[in-house]
Amino acid sequence: MKLSFKSTTLLFLFLVSTMLFITSCQKETSQTGTDDEQQMEASRVSGEGDTEAEFIFDGTFNDVMGVNDEVGIGGTGVFGRINACPTVTFVQLNAPNRFPLKVTLDFGVTGCTAPDGHFRKGKVVTTYSHPLLLAGATATTEFVDFYFDSTKVEGRHIITNNSTPVPPGTAPIDRKFTVKVIDGKLTKPNGNFVAWNSTKTITQIEGLHTIIHLDDIFKVEGHASGNLKRGALLVRWESNIIEPLIKRFNCRWIVRGKIRTIRANIGTNSPWIAVLDFGAGTCDNRAVLTINGIPHQITLP
Repeated sequence: MKLSFKSTTLLFLFLVSTMLFITSCQKETSQTGTDDEQQMEASRVSGEGDTEAEFIFDGTFNDVMGVNDEVGIGGTGVFGRINACPTVTFVQLNAPNRFPLKVTLDFGVTGCTAPDGHFRKGKVVTTYSHPLLLAGATATTEFVDFYFDSTKVEGRHIITNNSTPVPPGTAPIDRKFTVKVIDGKLTKPNGNFVAWNSTKTITQIEGLHTIIHLDDIFKVEGHASGNLKRGALLVRWESNIIEPLIKRFNCRWIVRGKIRTIRANIGTNSPWIAVLDFGAGTCDNRAVLTINGIPHQITLP
């Protein structure tokens, strides 16, 4: 049967779109080398991408919490080290009420290197509904032309205090926060990026009733999902904390815990699953990424 011009055109467009779809899917795993090498590389970069996002946005939690004792506990993140370099400004959004309060950490257009050795520039802007130690309080953070080293940081970071409410002046029963990263993105100068969404629960397990905040220890549980571009390689994954991460405010790295990263469209029994082990509690920048039984030592940022 002879096709009409309109039908022929539609058929042609369908074939072209199908070919483009197949090509794009092939590009997600296109690498040189054997299939095992390709699988290893894709699993490795997904584990590394998830780790980088975890580190940078965990640092945001520390900085938001650490501005001072009015909005948080004070003295954590960049504020836990001498000569912290941001200029801090406070704006009352419903004066004369102190809260909601917008706090801007301005690292400048030329940037500065903090005592932790990392370069930062741009602004981190957080709106606190109430002091973060109050049950029900929230802190929503956005990034304005903000760079961590050479990485541009974007997205929304939201902390919600889900602790048990207690009367004013009463010692807290517990301290628990839900932390969400929505549309997080880390972009490198060469165009490589990590896109990341995360929901975590952070629960204090030590130091709750002391006045020295640097002895506070928290456990982190939850999950995330992401995708990244590294050269010609495009990868999507999901990650779950399989052993609670342990964070101490006197250390800028996670000191213990495990994260399992599973790439999209592979089975849970696949050998190409990455497990990141932060160690046994020592404060250092070392972790081990194990893929298909093969360990790879990595250096945290």
